[in-house]
Amino acid sequence: MGSLPPFLDLPSPNAKFQQVDQTTLLNLFKSQQNQLNYFFQSLNLSQALTFTQTLLNCNGTIFFSGVGKSGFVANKISQTLISLGIRAGFLSPVDALHGDIGALFASDILVLFSKSGNTEELLRLVPCAKAKGAYLVSVTSVEGNALTAVCDMNVHLPLERELCPFDMAPVTSTAIQMVFGDTVATALMGARNLTKEEYAANHPAGRIGKSLIFKVKDVMKKQNELPICNEGDLIMEQLVELTSKGCGCLLVVDGGSHLTGTFTDGDLRRSLKASGEGIFKAYSRRNVQPVI
Repeated sequence: MGSLPPFLDLPSPNAKFQQVDQTTLLNLFKSQQNQLNYFFQSLNLSQALTFTQTLLNCNGTIFFSGVGKSGFVANKISQTLISLGIRAGFLSPVDALHGDIGALFASDILVLFSKSGNTEELLRLVPCAKAKGAYLVSVTSVEGNALTAVCDMNVHLPLERELCPFDMAPVTSTAIQMVFGDTVATALMGARNLTKEEYAANHPAGRIGKSLIFKVKDVMKKQNELPICNEGDLIMEQLVELTSKGCGCLLVVDGGSHLTGTFTDGDLRRSLKASGEGIFKAYSRRNVQPVI
C-alpha cells in the first residue's frame, strides 16, 4: 500500500502535543455537564410543549433540515422519528433548491436546526418552502436571529457557551440539539401509544424485532437446506452433508422419507472414540438416535 497523504500522516514522536491527564478530562466532563444543566434549567417548556404538540398533530411529513453538524443532528432526529413509525425525513437545504423541495407539501412541517439562526443555506430555503405552503419551525440558540423573523414558530435552545476553549466548535450546541430532539421524539412515542410490538416491527433485524416478530417458520431451514440421509448410507458418504448444512446433525429417513432418527456431531465423535476409523465403513442406521 502507498503512504498516506502528507495531511494524514501521523504525528511524529517529537510533535509538541501535551498528554491529556485524568484531571483535565474530568474537568471537561464536569464543564459539559454544567452547560447541559444550564440548558435544562433555562429551556422554555411552553415552547417545547407547543413544538411537540405541533409535530404530533402534523397530517403530513415532518422534514428536518440543517447544515454542517446541525445537519447531522437534524438527519439523526428524522431517522429516529421514522423508526417510530412517524412520517419524517431529512431535506438537504442545498439539494432542496435543486429539485428535492418537490417532496415538500402544504401539509408538511419543516424544522430548521441552526445554532446561529443565520445560516445562509437555510435562509435561502425559507421562501421556497413557504411557497410550497409548508409550516416552518426554527430551532436556534442565538437570540434575535434571522430565522426567527421568517419562520412560523421558533424554539430557543438556551446555550451559555461551547465547551470548546475558543467558544467556537459546536460541541455543546449540538449536544443540546440532540437531547432536545430525542426527548421530543420520546414524548411523541408515548403520545402515539406506540407498543413494543409496533416498535419491533420497524426493527426486524434488531434484537427486539427478532424476539417479537420472527417465528420458527421464518428462520427454520427448508427443503434442500435440510441435512438428510438414508438409513443405509455410509457415514463416510454423509460427512459432507453433516458439515456443509451447518446444523450439527443429520436427519435420518427411511425409504418412505419418514424421519426415523438423528445422527449428530456428538454421535460421530463418540463413534470415532469407540470404533476408530472403522466407523467410516459403518452405516448410519447403526448409530442413529431414534425419534420417539
